Amino acid sequence: MPLLPTRLSAPDQMAFSDPVAGIVEGFVARDVHRKELVVALRGSASVADVLLDTQVQLVPLVSPGVSIPHDVQVHAGFLTAWNSVGVQVLAILAEQLVLHGDIKTIVTSGHSLGGALATLSAISANQRFPQCRVITYSYGAPRIGNKAFAEFANKSLGENAFRIVHTHDGVPTMIPQSLGYHHHGIEYWQEYEPAIAENVVKCEPQGEDSSCSLSIPSGGVNDAHMKYFGIVITTPFCL
Repeated sequence: MPLLPTRLSAPDQMAFSDPVAGIVEGFVARDVHRKELVVALRGSASVADVLLDTQVQLVPLVSPGVSIPHDVQVHAGFLTAWNSVGVQVLAILAEQLVLHGDIKTIVTSGHSLGGALATLSAISANQRFPQCRVITYSYGAPRIGNKAFAEFANKSLGENAFRIVHTHDGVPTMIPQSLGYHHHGIEYWQEYEPAIAENVVKCEPQGEDSSCSLSIPSGGVNDAHMKYFGIVITTPFCL
């Protein structure tokens, strides 16, 4: 899990947001010690509505600056959300990489809906900035796309994609496989409390491991979804 600086001066933290609906927002931070850029995307308090609304259908992954195989499909709502800020995010990253030539790593991170968007942003950054190592961390993220998407994400990001699930969090399995969705890997399932290495299972890389969180029926947005590593998701940071 990347540690974000608790205080950032204005030049080191650049905010972005959806200029129309204002649903998606986040910031790009520059970590001068780790020599990396961190893209943090906020989740949503109304994640259940976002997951299961009329945009739950799978659509081709068409996004600025990326070239994706035609059979790769993702959740229409997630794609719309990412595309609402994608140009901003990629422009900020491009500017920062020009200004700071020592930056060699881009990290994307988010919880819930933010985790889904973090994965899409990592795929975009991986294609747009091949000179950088791209790492993504998602926490309690739902399924994002079809099996072709999962395979493409696995091929593009490999073990640089960390999909973390907390105990019986119901959101990662909230969108069912019966609709054509398939998780990308690798899931790191914190099976028990507390959040220590001994209680974390590294699951199979194909994404749908029946011995991991998939073994627990989805409870939707529940208590396990609202707290990761003992931190309530509404806790403010970077103040």
